[in-house]
Amino acid sequence: MPGADPAALKERVVKAVDELADRLIEVSHEIHSHPELCYEERFAHDLLTDLLCQAGLETERHAYDLETAFVARVGDTGPVVAVICEYDALPGIGHGCGHNIIAGSGVGAGLAAASIAAEAGGSVIVIGTPAEEGGGGKAKLIDRGAFAGVDAAMMVHPAGADMVSMNGIAIQQLEVEYFGEAAHAAAFPQHGRNALDAAVLGYMNVAALRQHIRHDERVHGIFTRAGDKPNVVPSHTSALWYVRARRLSTLEPLKDRVIACLEAGASAAGCEMSHNWAEPAYADLVSNETIVARYAANAATLGRQLGRPDAAAAVVGSTDMGNLSYVVPSIHPMIQVAPPEVVIHTPAFAQYAVSASGDQAVLDGAKALAMTVVDLWTDRTLLDRARSEWAERVGDE
Repeated sequence: MPGADPAALKERVVKAVDELADRLIEVSHEIHSHPELCYEERFAHDLLTDLLCQAGLETERHAYDLETAFVARVGDTGPVVAVICEYDALPGIGHGCGHNIIAGSGVGAGLAAASIAAEAGGSVIVIGTPAEEGGGGKAKLIDRGAFAGVDAAMMVHPAGADMVSMNGIAIQQLEVEYFGEAAHAAAFPQHGRNALDAAVLGYMNVAALRQHIRHDERVHGIFTRAGDKPNVVPSHTSALWYVRARRLSTLEPLKDRVIACLEAGASAAGCEMSHNWAEPAYADLVSNETIVARYAANAATLGRQLGRPDAAAAVVGSTDMGNLSYVVPSIHPMIQVAPPEVVIHTPAFAQYAVSASGDQAVLDGAKALAMTVVDLWTDRTLLDRARSEWAERVGDE
């Protein structure tokens, strides 16, 4: 906004986060102590929306017909920047991905930016996106129009290092079932057709396939049903697979190769197989270099020097933030919470998510995001350059 002093505005959003610090850390800890799975994040939804409402933000609970999604808005002029909150957990290990930190930093950044939105001449939307861990909450929100009119989107994700981005690759989940013939495994094995053998043979075929796929492709699966008793030839088994590739465009041929492996196992065991590709697929993450450079500069003022993913430090995974990055210029930087050797999706990382370093990440993440919102509001050439970069990179896909 003409006349607005970006440096002074940044000082104010940093101060706003400091004033909210105790509450933001409390929010992070409370979400951590109440882990909830995909689309079941009722405690987190209520906690975050209560905080936003108390701060005076216009807040829509249960937004876009998703029970655990929400949208809070401030401002009706200037660039519209979406700050993303995630808050779902993992089965068995709770917040081993640190989404409690994403929630705390996201709501903190949104509240801090909201406090100066009128003066800065911008608009901020805090969007609660459920079910990142496999449920595709952002993809559903995109389809339902939640990001219409948004100019840029951002969030931070905890990790073992401060980095400008993760290596976000495309993914689609595959549900597979095998059907054979039950028989007494000792008395009449010749009458049986072993659906577990079909699943195992398919698994081994995929294991062989892994030797001959690209370095940035991944295939991994589990058996979700393997039979009932050893003396009954299993007639029904099932498996869940994750198939990942560098981009959505290269995911399709890999999917065909995986299906061929699994069907070969069924054929060898004399069984039938059915499969379902679960929707939505997650797109690869297109991190906007123009915006993330500003985030990195802002993080540096807090003592965080962001590196780039490499063979040693890269976090390779998939996120529905990738789908959003194909819709609007987006960033997904990583903020250090744990030592580099402690990886996400582990019980050890879950402990760090409520440690002193985890609490500091909530505050630093909120500050760096809020300062980056200020940049997008006060430097209109920044948004123009971000849009141009996005159009060029996404247009090439």
